[in-house]
Order: sequence, then C-alpha cells, then structure tokens
Amino acid sequence: MAQTQMALDSLDFDGTVALATKVAPHVDILEIGTPCIKHNGIKLLEVLRAKFPNNKILVDLKTMDAGFYEAEPFYKAGADICTVLGTADIGTIKGVIDVANKYGKKAQVDLINVADKKTRTIEVAKLGAHIIGVHTGLDQQAAGQTPFNDLAMVAGLNLGVEISVAGGVKAATTQQVKDAGATIIVAGAAIYGAADPAAAAAEITAIAHGASASAGGVKKFLPWIIAAVVLFALFTMFKKAPEAPEAPVAEVAPAAEISAPAEAAAPAEAAAPAAEVAAPAEAAK
Repeated sequence: MAQTQMALDSLDFDGTVALATKVAPHVDILEIGTPCIKHNGIKLLEVLRAKFPNNKILVDLKTMDAGFYEAEPFYKAGADICTVLGTADIGTIKGVIDVANKYGKKAQVDLINVADKKTRTIEVAKLGAHIIGVHTGLDQQAAGQTPFNDLAMVAGLNLGVEISVAGGVKAATTQQVKDAGATIIVAGAAIYGAADPAAAAAEITAIAHGASASAGGVKKFLPWIIAAVVLFALFTMFKKAPEAPEAPVAEVAPAAEISAPAEAAAPAEAAAPAAEVAAPAEAAK
C-alpha cells in the first residue's frame, strides 16, 4: 500500500485551511507547499496540526543551508516531515536528518535538480535519510519531463528508504507510479484543480491503498472465487450430514427352509398306501 499526499500550494491562508478541510479525510499526508509556507509562516502549520490530528503533515522547506537550525522550529510545531534539497551541502542534509531523529520525525531529501541522482541518493541513504523525494518541478513538467525514469532508478537501488514521487501525478497515473516503487504518492493540481477535490482525493487514495496491478486479475475474479468456496463448503457439509437409520429388515430364510414346516404338518396317515385304506372295507363284507 502506498500513502497519498496532498500538496497545498495556495498563498491564501483561509483558502488553504478550507481546502485541507475538504481533502484531509481522503489523504494520508497534508503537504504545506514551499510557496505556501513561505507566505503564511509557521502559524499555518500550527493551525493545521490542531485541526487535523489524524493526518501527517509535511512542510516543504526545501532547506538549502543551516539544516538543523531551520527545520527544528517546524518539528517542534508539529511537522512530521521536513524537506531538504539534495543539492545542499551534505552537512546541511545531515543537520535535517539529525533534528528529525531528535523529535522522532522524518527527513525527506528532494532530488529536484540534482545532477547525479544515483550517487546523491546512496550518500543520503547512508546518512539515514528517511524519505527520498523524486520530484519533477512545475517548470520541468511544463517542459514535458516526468518522474518515471528517476523513480525507476531510485527504486532499483533497493536502499530500504521510503520513496516519494511528485510531478503531475493524477488518478490515471497513480497505479503506474505505485507499481514502479513509490511509497508516497503526491498529487497537487489533480486534486485542487478538480471540480470536486474531495472526490478526486478519494479516487487517488483508493488506487494507492488498493492491490497492485499484478493482483488485479485476482481481485477482478474474487467474488466468483468466494462463491465457489461457499458452494464447495455447503456441498461438503451436506455430504457429511448423518443419514437417517434404515428400518430393520427381517432375515429371509432360504426357500427350502420355508417349505419344510408345511410338509411336517401333513398327517402321517395322508402318506398311507391306498391298499391299507381299502382293507377295512373288505373285512366288513
């Protein structure tokens, strides 16, 4: 199962809270985007933290220097994840990882504009980075770029870290991103630009939380499989049910034995010779 993250990029404080209210029940992580956090400050984080205790909150600081110092106030205020740029000095990245560990939270290293993404991913994973962010920025998306090649590379390293993917993800591509190895799927415009942001968020999350495409065939036929199992169970149950006892049947003696009593009952005189029967009549003359 992959988690879903909603990017809140508006500069409007009240509008951001209103949008978060609509989508929070349908996503796992609320992201305060970089323009949003720069414009509204830590106060917005505090409001969202109090209002949505069941959601994780990511603050997209994109820290470039003074990692520990910059990120600590946001972890204190309730952020679950803060981001640091992969192009930052390795000491800066380590600072954000260290302060995240201090508060039992997570640090995400954003690979946007990193030239050698493979080398940097291996380096920060060794430092203890919790999440690698495969990120195709808005300007890169406008130039036709997608995050899929970078995602395949990072996933193929098998470093045991979470992988977040952002960059034009929508419902139609969510399954593809998930199957490619993403553990956190970020959607922005696909949700806040929809006619019904709550429904759009729910659709993406249903795909992210659901079975993988490889299991799609099994899922498709699951109702039939269940029905077959139930029928087999019923058949087995009736087959094993105790049968009603049969009425006892008297033993039938052999034919010869049955006729014997009738013969014995015949009077002995019936077998006397005819001469003996006629004898008294002659004597009476």
